[in-house]
Amino acid sequence: MAHQFSCRVYYEDTDLAGIVYYANYLKYIERARTEWVRELGIDQTVLKQDEGIVFAVRRVEADYLAPARFDDALVVETTPVKISGARIVLAQDVFRGSERLFASTVTLVALTEAGKPARLSAALRDRFVAE
Repeated sequence: MAHQFSCRVYYEDTDLAGIVYYANYLKYIERARTEWVRELGIDQTVLKQDEGIVFAVRRVEADYLAPARFDDALVVETTPVKISGARIVLAQDVFRGSERLFASTVTLVALTEAGKPARLSAALRDRFVAE
């Protein structure tokens, strides 16, 4: 099941042409991932403190399909694609109504605070696929 995160395009998100600056889509999907994890009941601060695990983006594949404009109401859909011992692959799409504006595949990796690869516990992996 896809998680949905709503946001609106602010003037500061746009370029001189009045459309969303391309890098801002990455901010939208980052916020959506953070809210998805929070709604799964995972406190990333506690995860870092108790298990020493943080998440980092390893790879992003992005397709810009149509422009969003100032004051558009957007929805970011986040859908888990694959969960493994240390990686989470997500599909993240940005919609204006039923029109898909942006499509991405994001690979997250679990790391220690020192930047070394870390394994996700089975219980934690289960939480990501439970929704």
